[in-house]
Amino acid sequence: MLLAASIPLGVTTAAAQDPLAVDLKLVIAVDVSYSMGLEELQLQRTGYVEAFRAPEIARAVKTGPLGRIAVTYVEWGGKAIQILPWTVIEDSLTAEQFAETLRRQPVRRISFTSISNTLQFARRIIRSSPYRASRRVIDVSGDGPNNAGVPAPIARNNTVAQGIVIDGLPIMLKNAPDSASISDIDVYYEKCVIGGEGAFVVKVSDASQFSAAILAKLTAEISGLNVSSVLQHRMRPKIAKFDEPYDCLIGEEMQERSIGR
Repeated sequence: MLLAASIPLGVTTAAAQDPLAVDLKLVIAVDVSYSMGLEELQLQRTGYVEAFRAPEIARAVKTGPLGRIAVTYVEWGGKAIQILPWTVIEDSLTAEQFAETLRRQPVRRISFTSISNTLQFARRIIRSSPYRASRRVIDVSGDGPNNAGVPAPIARNNTVAQGIVIDGLPIMLKNAPDSASISDIDVYYEKCVIGGEGAFVVKVSDASQFSAAILAKLTAEISGLNVSSVLQHRMRPKIAKFDEPYDCLIGEEMQERSIGR
């Protein structure tokens, strides 16, 4: 049985003394909007399932002072839905249970793309979770810019102001962007989405990279290590930089043009 928020079973003796303390609260927020193709959706789901089954995740969890984290899985489009409850991961068994429960979930699709609504939702469930942690991270993956809700940088800034780090996994598998995506979504995530101390993006530009990129990214987030020492080669991260101008309203502008035709 999963170690969900309401079922704190099977924790260690130390955890039983303080069941609300974890090293990290991690929100995994994955894009299931209609800009994501069915193949992309399946690759994304499989990537997260395989990641939590990998021994690297359990090892990363054990690097923390308490040796346990709380994680939840959210799917989003114009709105966000919490697919799996807050769950304690403390060893390979609980990681495998999380992976298997995720594997069994149906593949959903949600209209529109609202990174800002998703960040707002993630902040809310972080606040309401029964766990406390010194680190809080929202891991956002997606293939298109924000086109609903407030502009992404506003939600980003509000989130970072609350001490929450936002990391990004921009997905770039299309040969050509469609009406809801852009060719430089990795730059969009760098400039408009991620934020907080050590925030980084890892882009996926080939289907063969998906599982490895997700695993490396989660390992870095869970362990809290310097990401540049964990991610290598084509998955090398780009740290947030805000010294160059960028049109962070590109998604909203594209949506307005499509409606106004």
